[in-house]
Amino acid sequence: MPKYTQPRKTWQYSNEFKAKAVQLTYLDDVKVKDVAATLDIHPFMLSRWRKELREGL
Repeated sequence: MPKYTQPRKTWQYSNEFKAKAVQLTYLDDVKVKDVAATLDIHPFMLSRWRKELREGL
């Protein structure tokens, strides 16, 4: 198994980007996985953002 010599890159998204992405998922006939694919992010991440906004975190 290859050994990683560099740390993995973690992406930082602004709160505005997260809020816009979540808003897109609430449009009629739009699926979370389609929005995630368009924005090139993992669907689980988008679902987590939706939960965070819903719970006020």
